[in-house]
This record gives sequence, structure tokens and C-alpha cells, in this order.
Amino acid sequence: MANHILILIAVMLLAGVFGGLVNFYMHGQHDPDSTSLPRCLVVGVGAAFLVPVVLDLVNSELVLESQGDPSKLLIFTGFSLIAAIASRFFIVNISDRILTEAHAAKERSEALQQDLRLVQRELMPLIDTETEQDVGGDDNQGPLAPEDELDVTTANVLKTLGSGRFIFRSLAGLCHETGTDETTMVKTLNIMVGRSLAGRVSGKKGMRWHITEKGRRVLEASL
Repeated sequence: MANHILILIAVMLLAGVFGGLVNFYMHGQHDPDSTSLPRCLVVGVGAAFLVPVVLDLVNSELVLESQGDPSKLLIFTGFSLIAAIASRFFIVNISDRILTEAHAAKERSEALQQDLRLVQRELMPLIDTETEQDVGGDDNQGPLAPEDELDVTTANVLKTLGSGRFIFRSLAGLCHETGTDETTMVKTLNIMVGRSLAGRVSGKKGMRWHITEKGRRVLEASL
């Protein structure tokens, strides 16, 4: 494999030099002031060495297939020569392509991170529910503290959140199951969230509410 890499480097170097010479003689007669031999050679060699990057972007296996296959190596040489001859257009075009790919990858990464954060927020209540808490022996014993006393509506909503087959409950579902109007339910849920008895997450299906560990302990102590 090492010998093959050296062969490819030699091919790209020679193709770049030859393509630079072709560029020099093609454009030098039309614009001799802006065309110089060293510049054409450097740009040609640089464009030739970008060929493996282009082949990778288009998911081509030509670099590997050219190992031990003279016809594939000849095709690779042709690509390198074309890139060197069209070096000005080639370098600008491949640079734009790489920047576009990088921008798209960044956008996909940001979208994935956003989805992961959303999933994490939705899974935390489930993890808390299924994880044994390290609490003291009397946390769920004795009368409730005054700030944890539950009125009838709050106790009913808290009981509904803590039971049933759904961990995340919708507003409509809570109203239907508890027989409470939407305005009262919203106020009750906001109070429960403020007292850390319930939590809320915003997902793809809208806002959902769940019982917290504190809410579960308060509910057990009130029974």
C-alpha cells in the first residue's frame, strides 16, 4: 500500500507539472502580465493533489481500485491532468463544494444536538421514576409540611399524573380524566410546577406534564 501511495503522489506531481505547463502556454499568450510559469506550476500541482479529495466526496473507490490495476491508474492520471489543466476553475469549485459540505454537516450536527437535548428532557422523568432514590427513613412519614398540603384539585391532578400507563400527560387528557375545566387545570398545573410537584416538557406533540419525585413522595405521604 505504501508503494501505491508513492506511485499516486508521483502521478499527481507529474500531472500537476504538465498541466501547469499547458496552462502557462495556453493562457500566457492571451494574458502574459497575469500568467507566470511558477504560478501555473504551483496551481497545477495543487489542483492535482485535490483529486483524491474530490473522489472521496463523490464516494469513488478509484484510489483503492487503481492499486494493481493499470487501467484504473491511467484513469486516475487522467483526472489529475484534467484537474491541473482546469486548475483555476477546479480549485474554486472544490473549495465551494467543501464549504457547502461543511456548512451542511454543521447544520445536521446542530439539529442532532437539539434532538438529543429534547430526548434527554423527555427521558429524565422516566429515569427519575425508575431510579431508587437515596432518601432518609422518615421522608415519607408524618404529616405534610404546610407548604406541601394539597387541596382537592391539586391532589386529584397529582394522583392522575402518578397513575395510569402514560408518564407524560396532555392537557386534554388530564381535563377529561379529572373532570376539570381547562382554565382550572392550567392554573393547577402551573402551581404544581412552581412547587416542583410536577414538571413539563415541550416535545413534538406539544406540551406534556409529568409527576416529579417530590410530587410522588408528597402523594404517597398524603394517602
